[in-house]
Amino acid sequence: MRERTMAEVIRDQRPLSMGPAATVAEACAAMHARRVGAVLVTEPGGRLLGIFTGRDAVRCLAEGLDARHTKVREVMTADPVTLSPGQSAMEALRLLDNCGFRHLPVCRDGNVVGIVSRYDFRAMEHARLDEESGFFEVLR
Repeated sequence: MRERTMAEVIRDQRPLSMGPAATVAEACAAMHARRVGAVLVTEPGGRLLGIFTGRDAVRCLAEGLDARHTKVREVMTADPVTLSPGQSAMEALRLLDNCGFRHLPVCRDGNVVGIVSRYDFRAMEHARLDEESGFFEVLR
């Protein structure tokens, strides 16, 4: 089985992104509405500045910060580790596991093209298993 690249994994993806002046409350509302666990914080042209995740939201609340007035730039992870579209899914999975990340931005020349999460790999594995079970059904 051929190994997939990040470009294949994130195909047709529209990652959630916001500017650094967005509030934590706005970011959380957008994450909830889109049912995602992270917001990519970008400049207007799409250059990645950081990532804001559910973990950052919890930390913000635990520290007693007001989510309605705290900007994501104040609590995001700045300059996060990123993947390139040409990197393999296996490399991404290793990074997620070894570094304890749940989400990794995918960037080309510093600009966001997608995001990959642990959930994406579970979904890929389920699809692969479904494909294999269909193959074995044909052989029966």
